[in-house]
Amino acid sequence: MTGSLFISGLDWLFPASAFLVGALILLFWGYRSVHATGGVRALCFFLKLVGVLALAACLLEPLWTAKRAKPGANYFVVLADNSMGMQIKDRGETRSRADLVRNLLAAEKDGWQNKLEDNFQLRRYSFDSRLQATKDFGELAFDGRATAIGHNLHTLAERYRGQPLAGILILTDGNATDISEGTFDRSGLPPIYPVLIGNDSPAKDISVSNVKISQTSFEDAPVTVQANVAQSGYSGANLLARVIEAGARGVLTNSARATNSSAFTNSSSGSERIVAEQTVRAAENGELAPFRFQVKPEKTGILFYRLQVAAKGEEREFTSPETTTEATLANNVRTIVVDRGKGPYRILYVSGRPNWEYKFLTRALDEDDQVQMVGLIRIAKREKKFEFRRKGATSSNPLFEGFDNKPKEEAERYDQPVLIRLNTRDQEELRAGFPKTSEELYTYHAIIVDDLESEFFTADQLQLIQKFVSERGGGFLMLGGQESLQQGRYVRTAVGDMLPVYLDQPGDAPPVSDLHLTLTREGWLQPWVRLRNNESDEKTRLAGMPAFQVLNNIRGIKPGASVIASVTDSNNREHPALVVERYGNGRSAVMSIGDVWHWGLRDREVHRDMDKAWRQMIRWLVSDVPNRVQMVAEAQPGDPNQAIVLQVRVRDKKFQPLDNAKVNLLVQWVGETAPTGTNATATAADGRTNNIRISAEQSLTEPGLYMASYVPRQPGGYFAEATVSDAAGQAVGSATTGWSSDPAAEEFKSLKPNRALMQAIAKQTGGEMITADKLNEFARNLPRKSAPITENWTTPFWHQPLVFLFALACFVAEWGVRRMKGLV
Repeated sequence: MTGSLFISGLDWLFPASAFLVGALILLFWGYRSVHATGGVRALCFFLKLVGVLALAACLLEPLWTAKRAKPGANYFVVLADNSMGMQIKDRGETRSRADLVRNLLAAEKDGWQNKLEDNFQLRRYSFDSRLQATKDFGELAFDGRATAIGHNLHTLAERYRGQPLAGILILTDGNATDISEGTFDRSGLPPIYPVLIGNDSPAKDISVSNVKISQTSFEDAPVTVQANVAQSGYSGANLLARVIEAGARGVLTNSARATNSSAFTNSSSGSERIVAEQTVRAAENGELAPFRFQVKPEKTGILFYRLQVAAKGEEREFTSPETTTEATLANNVRTIVVDRGKGPYRILYVSGRPNWEYKFLTRALDEDDQVQMVGLIRIAKREKKFEFRRKGATSSNPLFEGFDNKPKEEAERYDQPVLIRLNTRDQEELRAGFPKTSEELYTYHAIIVDDLESEFFTADQLQLIQKFVSERGGGFLMLGGQESLQQGRYVRTAVGDMLPVYLDQPGDAPPVSDLHLTLTREGWLQPWVRLRNNESDEKTRLAGMPAFQVLNNIRGIKPGASVIASVTDSNNREHPALVVERYGNGRSAVMSIGDVWHWGLRDREVHRDMDKAWRQMIRWLVSDVPNRVQMVAEAQPGDPNQAIVLQVRVRDKKFQPLDNAKVNLLVQWVGETAPTGTNATATAADGRTNNIRISAEQSLTEPGLYMASYVPRQPGGYFAEATVSDAAGQAVGSATTGWSSDPAAEEFKSLKPNRALMQAIAKQTGGEMITADKLNEFARNLPRKSAPITENWTTPFWHQPLVFLFALACFVAEWGVRRMKGLV
């Protein structure tokens, strides 16, 4: 705080002036006859004059007045980091950061805490993921899972809102788990005074900095795991990273992560399988070492893996942590969650006639147990009903006479198409032909129309197909043929409007032949189109494909659509072959080639390529199609407990939001060594099953949304399943999701004290950084800093011994100068 100076003894102004004038006369008279150079005389004159001025000023009784914190009126908080990150020993240190904090907080007579208590109401707290009041910091165990600095500072500010809080002194290493770079919110905070614990010399350590997972649902497109690994003290060493399938042994327990002193826990299965490993040479300290793995899961559903990194030759530290030379092993391991989806995905294939395309498509999808294709194939068109018939003639189609012994009213008629249902779920599915209601059609994930004219559908059915894609989010694929696209008169229909191509009459298009397929620039970027792992092999495959002979001419591509593949005819004219686009919530596609089946008439290797291409295209068609019940697990940003919000979206048979549903959730902790599959049950060390059942509550802001919050208490993988029933108690469906909780990995993500963050917090809140050896000085000077409740204090200058000592020093200095020059 700043102060001001004022004169209280103005009645002594005349005597003081007379004293000063007399002193000046005597000084001039005394130095007039001194035989010395002008500089020496001036210096002596100045020193004595200053001393006389100091004494004359005392006659005026100058007073210094300022504000200071009123003793006992303000609160001050001392906050100590109780997280397990404080157990780290810095390089060259024999004591951990926790030991340093204990020493600083040890009660001493006339210590800095006592000095603070002389002027403030001192409040003591420890913190990790939560805030806890303490009397003397005797409860510090340094075992907290997270360092929630931002959360706890705001909790204190809220707790003391409206009360005179002068500031917060925080003892920490600054490695906050709830504050990302540039996200600190200083609103409502008092001055923060950080005491940074630890030195900037990095300890010897290896840590997984971040992990990114990318995956697709297509063949030969495995799960890609990318990880960046930081290290200090291992420059030039080989770092070995492994991806281990669930059921592995040797994972640190939560209490053993920081100290490396206790044994690892073993999974109940007692087995492990390394699915990928890679060795990378470490660069300089501070530089990240990149790892990239490709993992091909053998199962579907929610799968769990473990990524662990160590210096090559030190892998034994994961089973014998006491042998490690690292600062901690907690940041060497990450749990990976992979969602490979789980069908069945149901496809409705509708064709105008039996053909080879259906045969090869069915054969290809037989190898994918997650996809079920239901066929509705017309084997005879409907015929016109004649007004006059010969006597005794019936209206039933003679093609079916003699079969099934159906009554006349149920027999297929001349004015109805003859349809065959294949691979239906039961006898009732598609019995009335193509679905006429959304409840029937929306049970499928995608529709394929092949060689079928638009007149096959009613206007309502065409509109229903469009809504299937735009509202339900389904996939639609139209294959080329003599009655598809423009030839099928889909122009100016609801289905034609949602196709990615224009169906206007292309004019007198010249005939095409010898069509050779190639990928466009956009096609090369799509994993579901490529069948080989590299570009050269893919080009070789494309060059070896047979030539096609049938093509539906397309006038143009609609805005927003993408041409994935094209064909070049014998005259080197290029035509679109595969065109896709997003339409509403779903996607639509057109394959203009009418004889894809020619691809399968070659040798076995080429036939396998065609089967694979069909499977990947169908998987792309259904990959993002929603089910009636969907669930996601989202972490709450900045939450110190890493709480997970489970969101379940429920729809009725028309895929409209379903309210008043009952949503039950089963949450399983599947352990740090997680079993694969979605029905595995983890068992705790005491034999109990780690299953928790909770109910989701309906959201007040979004219809059909149900939410529940879950706070993980143990590190490792978690699996959740939602079971939904409607208001009448009828089952609606179920959904699953998974996530991982690695609080220790976040806590030990960086072992170097975060000086920059603490400096930013101090500067933004009006505080300052305090070093440990300056705590006593800080406690002594704190009352003079800004505080909510202050008082005025006044000090007379002439009561200060320093004033008289200063005057005496001036006289002594003047005498010393004269002595040195021989003027005494």
